[in-house]
Amino acid sequence: MDTGETLAVFDVPGGSGWCVLWHHSVQGFEVSDCYENRDGHMVLVRAHLPDFAAGLDHIPGRGLQVSDGQGGYWIEDIDEPVAGNAYILRPGAGFVDHRIRMGGTEVSLSAVAARARVRIALIRS
Repeated sequence: MDTGETLAVFDVPGGSGWCVLWHHSVQGFEVSDCYENRDGHMVLVRAHLPDFAAGLDHIPGRGLQVSDGQGGYWIEDIDEPVAGNAYILRPGAGFVDHRIRMGGTEVSLSAVAARARVRIALIRS
């Protein structure tokens, strides 16, 4: 059910960014997708994948895969604009724990809206 309730608001000045993090549902390790405000546009800039587990791999031509030095990898320079500056996510329940992290602040979407339809958006002010 879409209630329209705001779960979190961050001030995201141009050039700054945030990450959406979660635990892989099979392997349990943390995965992240990181975004940036580029002149008022939400852009996926990088992703961290600790392993080549189910559903996690690098798509050739979409960013540059580099080692994270701990057995996993970063996909850098994805630079993919998000259509409409927003997307829908259904946060996983329990240990999956979808979160948004910006700087030292982290909000668990799973804690407040597990399995609900959540819209993550960059809103120009």
